[in-house]
Amino acid sequence: MELRQLRYFIGVCETGSLLRASARLHIAQPALGQQISALEHELGVKLFERSNRGMIQTEAGRIFLEHARVVLADAERAKQAVRATSNSPSGEVSIGLPTSIALSTTLPILSACRKQYPNIRLKIVEAYSGFIQEWLHSGRLDIALLFGADPEPGLNKRPLLDDSLVFVSSTTQSLADHLSLADISKLPLVLPGQEHGLRRIIDDACAAQKLSLDIVAEIESLGSVKRATQAGLGSTILPQVCLLEEIANGSLHCAHIDNNRLSRRVVCATSLTRPGSNAIAAVETLVLEVIYDMVNSGTWPARWVGDTL
Repeated sequence: MELRQLRYFIGVCETGSLLRASARLHIAQPALGQQISALEHELGVKLFERSNRGMIQTEAGRIFLEHARVVLADAERAKQAVRATSNSPSGEVSIGLPTSIALSTTLPILSACRKQYPNIRLKIVEAYSGFIQEWLHSGRLDIALLFGADPEPGLNKRPLLDDSLVFVSSTTQSLADHLSLADISKLPLVLPGQEHGLRRIIDDACAAQKLSLDIVAEIESLGSVKRATQAGLGSTILPQVCLLEEIANGSLHCAHIDNNRLSRRVVCATSLTRPGSNAIAAVETLVLEVIYDMVNSGTWPARWVGDTL
């Protein structure tokens, strides 16, 4: 099995046809088809179902795609480690950011990286924290910001900050600046679904006080939760860091919640089982510096618990 065969296979998966893949990969269509057939013969399985609709992955093809991407990512890391120097790190580095963090950190991280490391190409992936954690383990990500500092096999977690959740309402609603969870339980709420990490923190805090919330809607999109709150359809509970723009322009109001359970520990995680590179180490340090500066300046309203930078 050759790396080029894996690239060809991924190209066919992404385009859905030999014709489009051959154009993207700059290889003749018959030669591409032969390489895919040779790969299937070596693996002993069919990777695609051929039809007039194109090339459709089989179950084996879908499984192999995940592994092929990891193998190519590891090969790219190996090249970067050999080529890069400590003075001029280069190559691609992938970072996973939960949506509630990505809203405020993506641009500062990109700007700092472009300025300090112009030869590094960042790939920023925004998703639920559970997916990000899984992709870090599998090798699809090099660095991830996650929640919770509990030790986990295969990961190195560096605690960064404690991020408190706040009560959020439309500016037409007149409320005190400090509320108890019992006060909030009497108000209509729009919250993420129960599988969302934020929702689990909220539900656990309510369970400790034997409180039930008046949830009028569950919305998975963080942007839609904020828009529903702005429209006065209900209030919500979110990290203050993902509300900075709305608070600044006066479209949302936030209040402190008197409950220590409504907080999350943010950590920077990397894999202990996969080789790193100078570029990954440089970007990890840069991410820590950017977030430390945000907390220190008040841009990210949180309590820094990591090392002083």
